[in-house]
Order: sequence, then structure tokens, then C-alpha cells
Amino acid sequence: MGHLSIRKVAVLGAGVMGSQIAAHLINAKVPVILFDLPAQQGPKNSIAQKAIAHLRKLNPAPLGVSHDASYIEPANYEDDLAKLNACDLVIEAIAERIDWKHDLYKKVAPAIRHDAIFVSNTSGLSINTLAEGLDAELKFRFCGVHFFNPPRYMHLVELIPAQQTRADILDGLESFLTSTLGKGVIRAKDTPNFIANRVGVFSVLATIKEAEKFELGFDLVDDLTGRRLGRAKSATFRTADVVGLDTVSHVIKTMRDNLLDDPFFPIYNEPPVLSALVAQGALGQKSGAGFYKKEGKLIKVLDAKQGAYIASGARADALVERILKRPPAERFKLLHESTHPQARFLWAIFRNVFHYSAVHLEHIADNARDLDFAVRWGFGWNEGPFESWQAAGWRQLAEWVQADIDAGVALSKAPLPAWTLDGLVAEQGGVHNTAGSWSPKARTFVPRSALAVYTKQVFRAPLNGEVAADPRTAGKTLHENEAVRIWVDARAGQDDIAIVSFKSKMNTIGPAVLDGIVQAIELAEQNHRGLVVWQPSALQAGPFSAGANLEGLVPSLMAGGAKKIEPFVAQFQQTMQRVKYAAVPVVPAIAGIALGGGCELVMHSAKRVAYFESYIGLVEVGVGLLPAGGGLKEGALRAAETARRLGQRNLLEFLVKPFENIARAKVSSSALEAIEFGYLLPSDTIVFNLHELLATALSEARALANAGWRAPLPVHAIAVAGRAGIATIKAQLVNLRDGGFISVHDFLISSKIAEVLCGGEVEMGSLVDEAWLLKLERAAFVELLDMKKTQERIIGMLQTGKPVRN
Repeated sequence: MGHLSIRKVAVLGAGVMGSQIAAHLINAKVPVILFDLPAQQGPKNSIAQKAIAHLRKLNPAPLGVSHDASYIEPANYEDDLAKLNACDLVIEAIAERIDWKHDLYKKVAPAIRHDAIFVSNTSGLSINTLAEGLDAELKFRFCGVHFFNPPRYMHLVELIPAQQTRADILDGLESFLTSTLGKGVIRAKDTPNFIANRVGVFSVLATIKEAEKFELGFDLVDDLTGRRLGRAKSATFRTADVVGLDTVSHVIKTMRDNLLDDPFFPIYNEPPVLSALVAQGALGQKSGAGFYKKEGKLIKVLDAKQGAYIASGARADALVERILKRPPAERFKLLHESTHPQARFLWAIFRNVFHYSAVHLEHIADNARDLDFAVRWGFGWNEGPFESWQAAGWRQLAEWVQADIDAGVALSKAPLPAWTLDGLVAEQGGVHNTAGSWSPKARTFVPRSALAVYTKQVFRAPLNGEVAADPRTAGKTLHENEAVRIWVDARAGQDDIAIVSFKSKMNTIGPAVLDGIVQAIELAEQNHRGLVVWQPSALQAGPFSAGANLEGLVPSLMAGGAKKIEPFVAQFQQTMQRVKYAAVPVVPAIAGIALGGGCELVMHSAKRVAYFESYIGLVEVGVGLLPAGGGLKEGALRAAETARRLGQRNLLEFLVKPFENIARAKVSSSALEAIEFGYLLPSDTIVFNLHELLATALSEARALANAGWRAPLPVHAIAVAGRAGIATIKAQLVNLRDGGFISVHDFLISSKIAEVLCGGEVEMGSLVDEAWLLKLERAAFVELLDMKKTQERIIGMLQTGKPVRN
């Protein structure tokens, strides 16, 4: 087949996974039909309809904006099978029973179009066994596509071919999943539970086993195995609660039923504590209790010996904390040699996962890279097992692991494979290097996929041990100082667009960063065709910009008062205007948070490219201030333009929404919601794969230049709501203040916001220019900054990271 075009998708099964897969397809603007059984009573589509309605209530939200649930079309297997003919991809996501799946396949297969792709979202059942229920022709178009829960947020998708799956089908699906849905795709072999669940669930079982051995409580284990190890905050037992203990139990059963010859088979016994919880209906988060239970505001943890929930909060010993902060080689040496129970526990769980991964690599994955990425992306680890092993010294750790196996303290007597101790891997010092990653079957280091979809990734997902370009130093540097780096992509044909990256903490914006932005614009205007603002931290889901550098302003504020800060505010405004009226297009590549001044930079740009998981807002109220980098000015300007375009004279109608968003410091929960808030525009580009963000922004800047980019004409006649608008908004604020919903200081801040958005004390409909609105912003900002309660909010935020309500 040629280029795979997926215009419409059907999802079979409106359960937790099926409905959320459908939601994420809608996020990506892929039309979806969601099927389920016909209801016995009421409308036949009511099962699917209820699932769709439930999507609006879920947290974390599966949809970028909740009302997009209306785009999912409900259907049932009795009346609507003919609708499958319009679908290019059919995803089965019903319960994990092979007999149920085969029954469904018999029903739907005749209705699937002759060229459509059929996939199962099974989390671990045999794809080849599932394919037995299909006719010979459909087998060529059938495979496994395993999303992880929740599908919007989990990066991993495992792609599992059956014996007869066509290669071009797999390539097309990998491209679609990578670019359209933003996933990290790993091709897994058809073995029970595939890669991530196979290794990840083993790790959980081994952790439970070692926790029992060393008599460590569940909350202490979670403190030891979460952020301290560079893994998900939910660690081991909280993660099990979130996934669902019944689901964990099912995955364990799949392993026990299908891995009878596995040298680690004894570990696949379901832990008695897990069996007891499932039998009691304590299934974790979805049932309200599991390893943890919330009682009021308290989180309690199960004490397995008492069979009761007790106060949680156990922490790692200070000695172990210090060990875990050491460099990898020293850290593992100390863990290996220590007699402290917590350190011995940590060495044991690392040893076990190293041992297991090495023994099973050849059978479950093509290469070590695929196993490491699968565990990282599926379980939230910062490093895969082989990455950690290699970073700490491959040969030494291999000898220690084998010594434990020989001593009978490991979980299996199976020796490490010969390639771990001798040959190319031992000689090279690990499984990852410049040539690629070790494949036991190929007996060599294999390179990454060369599919065309990956050419859109200037920087691919990094892997420890693999030498790749560092995004902080890559390309050709045009200028660099302590605040910014201005550079170009040095690849052929890519250096026509300049790039500026910030170097400040959280990419905050201080005077030096503002100077750097102006210098980048000047360089771009002289020698290039556009400018992209992109942060290397985006590749780790870091911030675009947390806004103005308040911490850097505090000394000046303390020494000279608010007036001392006014020049910085003026510089910020002037820089944003420079961005807006640059002679070349300025395109920010947004990912993560873009707050306060970061949001204002976004608003002033020629066009924006945003990663779907972008959280954008004007949040200055939280520190007792208002936006003064042109954010309020742009809000007033956009409201006036919208009113003019629609022929409306009531400006206040178009100011209410931006006022509420700013006064309540609302931050978008996605790039789609940022469009609704007005921080992004419908014409802006949203990308789903973080690694495509930079290339897409460069392409958009180039496209604007190719189209003959001209900066917008300065606006000199902005219609404003004036004192009448201010009075109307203040009347509402009085009610909120007097009702105790907002403080007196909140009232004052919100009033100032209203005064600027409405253009000050002028008549409704008066025409002002940008300079007028900027002056109002600046004056109000300085006035608020001089107030004690605002200064308390600033200090409180800097000290605790949380807003002070006073």
C-alpha cells in the first residue's frame, strides 16, 4: 500500500480504555465511532452514550476540551455495523477474554472494508492467537496496538505484529501513531504481556517480594522507588492503585498461565496481599481503597501485618538518601556493599530487573533500546534498566549480578546470558553506543528506525550511552551568553531560520533574556528569514517559560521600591512590541507551561506552534500583580477587533471572558483550551509529538517567510469600553468581595485589571492606541508592586511555590 491515510476510526468497546482512546483520537481531530453492545432498555446506543458523557467528568481529563466529547459518534453492534465501511482503522478494545474477542471478530469482520486495518488493544494476549479468528485476507491487516492508560498522557504504544501482518501496515501505523497521536512506538514480539508490562509487572512483583524480605512498609517502598530513583512519583504501590489491582491481577495471571517455562516462574504467584485486596473489592483508586485509602484529607496506607490502614508518610533513611544522590558507579557500589536494610532492598530490586531484562531481552524485544524505551514510556522511569546498568559500569555490575545468582540470593538460578559478560557488549561497556543498541538475535548493535516520520524530529528521544547531538549545544551558535543562545540548525537547507533558546531557571525572563530576544530578532532580520523561540527543556516536558524572573527583581524592589522596577517593566513591554513588529516572523515553539510573561511572549508572536500538552495563562494575580508585558493590551485589542469584525458595539461582551481568565489566573489544560482562552488562535498549529515541535516551528516560520511575511500595521485606533465597562465589572466584584468570595486585595487587583482592559477613565467607544494601554498596564503594575500585600504574595510564592491568599 502507499501512504496510509486514516480519515476515520472505529473503536470497539466503550470501556475505560476504548472510550479514552476515542477521546484522544478526537483531540487529534480524527473522527471516531465508538461501538458497544446494544442496551437492553432505552436507546440502543445508551451504553456508548454514557461512556462518552463520562469522558467529560474524568480527571485527568482525556479530552483537550470537554465539549469535544460531542464529536464522538455512538454506535452499537446490532444496528450500526455498516458504519464500519467508512473507517480506515478499527480498534478493538473490549475485555481481555480471547473467547469474547473471537466472538466479536466473527460479528464485525464481514463489515470491515477490504483495505481497512484491524487492530487489538490487548494488553498482553497473544496476537497470533487472536488472529486465528480472522479470515486469511484480514490476517494480513491485523496486529496489536497496545495503548497505555490513560491514553492521552502515556507516551508508549506497543505495536505487535502477527505472523502474517504486512510490513507496510506496520510502517503506516507507526507513522500515524507517532505523528498524529504523538506516541512513542515500540515494536514488541508476540510474547505474554509484550515488553513494558512484562518487565514492569515483574519489577512490581519483585519489589513486593523484596519488601517482604526486608520488612519494609508499602509507603516506605514508594518513597524509595519513586522520584528518588527517577521514576514516577506514584512509585510502586500507588501506581498499582491507579492502574487498578484487578488489572494488575489479570496481568499476573496472564504471565502465570503462559510462562510455565520461564526461569522466573515462581515470582508470578500473585502476592497474598494483592489477592486479599482484590477479594475484598479493594481495587485501588477506582474503588476508594487498595494499598492506600483516603479518609477525609488523610492518605492512609495498608499495614499488611495488622490488616488495617494506618497513617502514611514513611521516608527513606538519611544515609540512603545520601547514597542515592551519588554518581551512578559510586551509588551502586555503596548499595551493593551496604548492610542497611533499605540499601540492600534497593540493590536487590535493581539486580532483579537487570537479571530479568538480560535473560528475556532476546525473546520479548528486538534490541535493548526497545526494552529501555518501553519501560521508560510505559512506567514513567527516567532510565530504562539497561541504561542504569550501563551508566554504573557494565562489567562490574554484571559480575555482581552473576555473583548473587551463583550465591542463590537472586530470584532465579538462570545465569546471565553470555553476551552480558563477554564479547561485544562487555568490550563496548554496555548495550548502547553510536552504532545503535544490542540485539541478541542479530548479535550486533542495530541502529534506530529510518522511517520517514522520524525525519521530523530534529532531536530524537535520548538514550543514555548513545552519543547524540545535545540540544543545548547542537547546530551552529551565532551568539551565546549567560541568558540565551542564538543558533541555527546547521543541516543543509535549515540555517535560514534563527533559533533563540533561554538558559535561565525555568526559562524565566529577566533583563538579560529580554536583551537576548532583541538581539536574536536583529540577527534574524540581518541574515535570516525568521526566528523561532524554542527551549531544549521542551524535550523533557520542561517549561516554555515560567514568566518574568521575580526572584531576580526582589533585591531591586527591596532596595529602591516599586519605582526601581518600572524600567524593567518598560523594557519588557518594548521587547514584546519588538517581537510583534519584527521584520521577520517570530514563532514560539511552546511546550509545558507558558505563564505570565511567557504567555505574553506567545501572544505577541507572528504565529504559534504548540505541543498539545501546553499549559498557558496570565497568572500574575497569584503574586498580587497584573500582566504588564502587553498581555492586557493584547486582550483589549483582540476584544476590539472581534467586536469590529462582528459589527458589535457592546465591547464589554467581548471583554468578560478575558477578564475572568486573567482575574482568576486560569491556565489552559491543553493547547486546545488555550485557543478557547484566547492565548492561542484557531490558526495556530498544534503538534502531538514533542519531538516534532522544533521542526514544525521552523517549517511554519519558513512558510510565513515564503508567503512574503509583513509585520502587522501598528494599531492607533482601539475602541475601548471605558469607565462604563469598568463600573459594570466592578459592580460584580463588589458582590464577590462582600460575599467573602474574594479578599479586599483580590478586589483591588481585579479592579486594576478591569481598568486596563477597558482602556481607563474614558468614554465607552473612545479610540486609544497601544502606547496608551501599555502606559495603563505599567502604572497599575508599579502601584500594585508598592503594596505590602502584593510583596507578601511575591515572597510567599518564592519561598513556598504556592500562592498566598491575603
